[in-house]
Amino acid sequence: MVEPLDVLAIMAHPDDAELLCGGALLKSARRGHRVGVVDLTAGEMGSQGSARIRAEEAARAAGILQLAERRCAGLPDSGLVNDAASRGVVVEILRELRPRVVVTHWKVGRHRDHRVAAELVRDACFLTGLKKLPVGGAPFRPLKLIYATAFREDAEPPDFVVDVTEETDAKLEALGAYASQFDGAIQAGEVLPGGDRPLPEQIRVQLAHYGSLIRVAYGEPFRVDEVMEVGTLAELGVSSF
Repeated sequence: MVEPLDVLAIMAHPDDAELLCGGALLKSARRGHRVGVVDLTAGEMGSQGSARIRAEEAARAAGILQLAERRCAGLPDSGLVNDAASRGVVVEILRELRPRVVVTHWKVGRHRDHRVAAELVRDACFLTGLKKLPVGGAPFRPLKLIYATAFREDAEPPDFVVDVTEETDAKLEALGAYASQFDGAIQAGEVLPGGDRPLPEQIRVQLAHYGSLIRVAYGEPFRVDEVMEVGTLAELGVSSF
């Protein structure tokens, strides 16, 4: 039996987790939490590389991010659908890994797989708690579903930002493991071209922007559907002046 995860990112393609929330995942892992990634597809429809190459790259990136679990759900790349069969696949994974927190894509995006993934993951997180659902594993429901909104102009402002200043170099190293996708690239996923600057520079600029919102060097942004709790007024962070 797999030990439950503290955090699980469920993303459409290999490299999406690294790009959108790799710093936050590594930060949790460094603090002793069990962190995992599920790639819904193998990325087999990508213009560069192949499913085999991307799986090898994902394994290297998993080591850099200190993941306790990484697996591919085997759903079709560029053909993700939120149907009963796909929900069943994700529910079965959730019941096995039992994550406390699930991270997925923002609800809209240029790539249809990203949009569908957000809906699919949300529905699966609810359905996995239903006792009569005809899917293997014991009923279970994560505590929290959060959306990684890096590079999404339509998701501003974030509900919270994770300080990833100490993790940014490793995040970029993990992205660098995907040589088939990012060598010489100036665009990736939801990262629109920022002129002809190299992709790592564009990513640093975005992380610096989000970091500035919480008065740190680099940050990764997230949204939630619920109001966030604060312990006491005296514990509030981020200077107003």
